[in-house]
Amino acid sequence: MMSAQTDVNHGRMKKIGSMFSSLQEKLHRDKAEKKDLPAPQPRSTAYLDRAASPGQTFFFERLLVVSLRKRSSGEGYEPQISYQFPKGTSRSQWEEEERVITLFCFPEGVNWAPLTEYRSETFSFVLTEVDGSRRNGYCRRLLPDGKGARPPEAYCIISRLACFGLFSKIFDEVEKRRKKSMAMIYPFMQSLREAAFPTPGNTVKIKSFIPESGTEIISLTRPLDSWLEHVDFRTLFRCLTDEEVLQVFAATVLERRIIFIAEELSTLSQVLHAVAALLYPFLWQHTFISIVPRVLLEVYLAPTPYLLGIQRTLQNLIIDHSDLLIVDLAAPTGSKFISKIGDEDTLITAKLQEELLQELCRRKHNANTEELNKVISEAFLTFFVKTVGHFADHIKKSGKSSGTFQKKSFLKAVEPKSSRNFVKQFVQTQMFDLFIQEEEKQPNREGLQHKFLPQKSGGVSGAEEEGAREEWMEEGGHCLKPGCWWDLLINCVCVC
Repeated sequence: MMSAQTDVNHGRMKKIGSMFSSLQEKLHRDKAEKKDLPAPQPRSTAYLDRAASPGQTFFFERLLVVSLRKRSSGEGYEPQISYQFPKGTSRSQWEEEERVITLFCFPEGVNWAPLTEYRSETFSFVLTEVDGSRRNGYCRRLLPDGKGARPPEAYCIISRLACFGLFSKIFDEVEKRRKKSMAMIYPFMQSLREAAFPTPGNTVKIKSFIPESGTEIISLTRPLDSWLEHVDFRTLFRCLTDEEVLQVFAATVLERRIIFIAEELSTLSQVLHAVAALLYPFLWQHTFISIVPRVLLEVYLAPTPYLLGIQRTLQNLIIDHSDLLIVDLAAPTGSKFISKIGDEDTLITAKLQEELLQELCRRKHNANTEELNKVISEAFLTFFVKTVGHFADHIKKSGKSSGTFQKKSFLKAVEPKSSRNFVKQFVQTQMFDLFIQEEEKQPNREGLQHKFLPQKSGGVSGAEEEGAREEWMEEGGHCLKPGCWWDLLINCVCVC
């Protein structure tokens, strides 16, 4: 169970499970140990037994409504949970986690004032358990119906599933019912809870009754490429030029400390998830906080790699800029980087940068989310194929199923030679190391090109291949991983 200890008045940051790196916990261990706190109790999972049933995945664990209440001192507001679904859960066993959730719903702190206008926004955050497993928090913040000035409130859904677009649509339905009555949220969420999460490319339909409107059928569809369903690259490429994205990408690949600054919470969460997705098939292994609450801002002092999203109102509190890449997502082009190490634009060779930029130019101005995601993800996948895609040739089999990665021969084989310095740094990262460890366990090892990118076969032209792909998709053929459709079509074998 994730633990959280926070003393707002004295600015003490305490542990919030493994949400932060072990070093971050070490930085604050002395402060945390000064308090005599009881050991956290295991979270009750009695009401989660349906979602835990084998073979079936459910949409969410909990829905919370977080409201801002006047503090007892009369100065400022503090977030409190005013509604939750399912009802009847033990508040004491969720108390620690609820404190964390309310911090992420209102990360700005206590300095709120009643408002008459507020543009709603949707964002997400990640809760990391002690065992490394992750759950997603989806949040819709808006101004509740009423007269006069009033503080905003937030709807928060906790789920083990990562699908931002789908949960945004769920929030639309929750918000529509909230305007009529809070009681109308319950039957909708109950219907949703009883429905199985659809497989990639498929749709689930939820029936819900609304007075004056009758029974409505809500269709919820998952994208075909499930590994991109939590991502929309549009915001990232709206905030940064292609060249600026490449600099951020290079710094991320080498696991540096990167901070993104923006006004809107939705911009921060979308950009950070997009940056992490550029690494596919590698995974970011370090601290990842798309929205850093004010009381946890000291996390930026940790010397370990991280990706952090920080609101502009807190920017002046980031005093130490040493060895940081700080990106202002709202600044004019040419002024996006508040702080740089200085080599970001030369980490990737000029030739590879040019090839990446050419691939990115393939995206269309009016492309939908899935079309845009496909072009961008394949561009960066191709980069990894060119630089490290030959790794499988250098895993020496040492048993029936296991193998050993031969790093020295792998580096010698890197082409062009001008890329070797970058690859030498990349192979030292934790994301590459863990990727290789997994590959060493695989009985059948294939390079990135065969694993993740569409493969041409026997002299088939690119146009013929694309035509075959479209025909395959129209007939309903699909696979969980991009690139497998060709092997399924030609060989009836899925490479993944």
